[in-house]
Amino acid sequence: MDIFDPREKVVLFIDGANLYATAKALGTDLDYRKLLKEFNKHAFLLRAYYYTALIEDQEYSSIRPLIDWLDYNGYTVVTKPAKEFTDSLGRRKIKGNMDIELAIDALEMAPHYDHLVLFSGDGDFTALVAAVQRLGKKVTVASTIATQTPMISDDLRRRADHFLDVADLVKRIGRPQPERQPEPFPGDNGQEDGREDEQDDDGNG
Repeated sequence: MDIFDPREKVVLFIDGANLYATAKALGTDLDYRKLLKEFNKHAFLLRAYYYTALIEDQEYSSIRPLIDWLDYNGYTVVTKPAKEFTDSLGRRKIKGNMDIELAIDALEMAPHYDHLVLFSGDGDFTALVAAVQRLGKKVTVASTIATQTPMISDDLRRRADHFLDVADLVKRIGRPQPERQPEPFPGDNGQEDGREDEQDDDGNG
């Protein structure tokens, strides 16, 4: 990854639901241990944040083992309760947007890093990227355009200093997806392209 200077302090900000949807669309799973090693090879990885919403009253959540593993293995995990509701058609929906938490942390951390890597294709982060750049920081956005429908907003991709396609990254840090699909992350809503969560969160997709 020649977009990094070995002297740079790099921070990863991972939108969990968005990255999960991207990996699912690519038909792969990410090896999060290898993910840290990959970035450590190319720069000074200061910290890796992982954001996701959790359903509070579920007896068992399919992502709880992942969250616990990340917490013990070099990631700073940020969670909040997801909310369940029923839409006008009687469909069960889960709402769990972490955009504000991620944006605040990215701005507060800005004095301590040189290069922000945002794992998300959500166009709502375009303003955050611009704000971080005004503080003199470089921004790389990691998502994919290799799927039938690109998983990244065009505005977000154009705003970033660099674009890192997760489809290329998984060649080094991915593993085949198991036959049995796990339950969707809160906010993912089980959509094949993983994008309906944006519509539920802000009403305009």
